[in-house]
Amino acid sequence: MRSLLRTLERATLRDIALVCLADALVGISFGAISVSGGLPLWVPVAMSVLVYAGGAQFAAVGIVLSGGGALAAVVTGLVLNARLLPFGFTVTDVLDGPRWRRLLGAQLLTDESVAFTLLESDPRRRRAAYWVCGFVLFVVWNISVVVGAAAGGLIGDTDALGLDAAFPAVLLALVLPSLTDRRTRAAALTGAAVAVAATPFVPAGLPVLLALTGLVFAGRQADTGEPGDTGGQAEPVGADGPERPAPLAEEVH
Repeated sequence: MRSLLRTLERATLRDIALVCLADALVGISFGAISVSGGLPLWVPVAMSVLVYAGGAQFAAVGIVLSGGGALAAVVTGLVLNARLLPFGFTVTDVLDGPRWRRLLGAQLLTDESVAFTLLESDPRRRRAAYWVCGFVLFVVWNISVVVGAAAGGLIGDTDALGLDAAFPAVLLALVLPSLTDRRTRAAALTGAAVAVAATPFVPAGLPVLLALTGLVFAGRQADTGEPGDTGGQAEPVGADGPERPAPLAEEVH
């Protein structure tokens, strides 16, 4: 790990630390909400170790605590995590080596670890960014969930502290970066409308799944240009190359 740390620039390590700090706050909220809602302490802890997907964990727990079934919770979590499949293809070069290392690397695959990997072009730095971010974030996330779960048993009412807003905030943080083109916005708004309309009439958890009907709009070709839609033309690149976007601390794996 020490050699990996020396491979990365100080600015990259600072950004990774900031992202870990932001995710730690979310992890504390997740643990507190889960336990104060009635789940045993071991449930959020086990989910964080085995599932390790913040958005999916929030979605599954939110459905269960609102009275939904386990099947709806699992399917919703799988839908949210489906985005990680194409992410995995983009970082296959850093997951080489024996099978156990590839399995461990797959467990550490998150929005954040992929984002930092894609910011690097050098193979050594790509590998270092992935493993440093992935490992440190895994440790920080699980510790923060334990802390939050322990605190949740003492707090009782997390709504009084505003922690109930953490769940929708997490999902909003995941969705907003994708709403840059017309098709995606149409799909999201349609799905949201379907979910809201169905909420009074179907069991908890099903409105989220019914929102998938909005995907029919995602398959349609946009007929007008939108911000972020280059119409198949490459964006101009300056003399110093494309600008490297800074990772967002609001992103949550």
